[in-house]
Amino acid sequence: MRTVIQKHRAVNAPIADLTTYRAIPTQSVEYIDPFLFLNHHGPQVYRANNRGLPFGPHPHRGFETVTFILEGDILHKDSSGHESVIKAAGIQWMTAGSGLIHAEVSSNEFKRTGGPLEILQLWVNLPAKYKMTEPRYLGLQENEIPTVALADGVTAHAVSGTWGGTAGAVQPLADVALAWLDMAEGATATLPIAASHSIFFYVVRGSVRVNGTEAFARELVEFNHDGDELALEALTDSVLLLGHAEPFGEPVVSGGPFVMNTEAEIEQAYADYQQGKFGRWNG
Repeated sequence: MRTVIQKHRAVNAPIADLTTYRAIPTQSVEYIDPFLFLNHHGPQVYRANNRGLPFGPHPHRGFETVTFILEGDILHKDSSGHESVIKAAGIQWMTAGSGLIHAEVSSNEFKRTGGPLEILQLWVNLPAKYKMTEPRYLGLQENEIPTVALADGVTAHAVSGTWGGTAGAVQPLADVALAWLDMAEGATATLPIAASHSIFFYVVRGSVRVNGTEAFARELVEFNHDGDELALEALTDSVLLLGHAEPFGEPVVSGGPFVMNTEAEIEQAYADYQQGKFGRWNG
């Protein structure tokens, strides 16, 4: 089994009236190649006639955003012409690639009625060869994401990669496996993950024991590359965000909403955005 390097507690980072905890980057962990950033929004309950999510139009280049809507909804719109409302237990996978402008707000229905909201947004890097690929977007509802029983009381929502012999709903450019796991109290599972792969392991709800280490809600567990198994036990009913991928091993240079390999590429991204090369925003 892999050994644990360290557990990292997500930091409180509210955005307007949106409860937010940032799991990565923090003072104790910069990134886990190729996983760059995770914001955990909620859980919270919005009142009726609310303003909804605060993420109006903004640009991205050089990476992908994967958004897990556990409760509530998101209305996505971007400068490539994509628009959708994804509801609870759905996901959005956006490849920013060469650059686009997008907004992530709440639907008119959610703003009118309110209700519970909990959302995870993960940034996944793109290797240099794909950083300037054409942008794309995929929004999937709950019934479009395969569920797989990995063991008694352990269900994987297979977003990408292969889980329990079942292929995930998304075929990403890079070989990145992502799922969220529902675990009933007392359930156990042993998952094979290649020792060379980086693991992204975040406890969304509940508490678990992984390879002998207890981890609790809003904790990120960082692993060494010294084994090829994860042994899981749910100490309470729990939800985990789990990913793994071969590290890219490339320079990571970030500048606000852009992630590239050099400072010059970041400067070029800002110049291209200011010159209108990220598409036209029709608000």
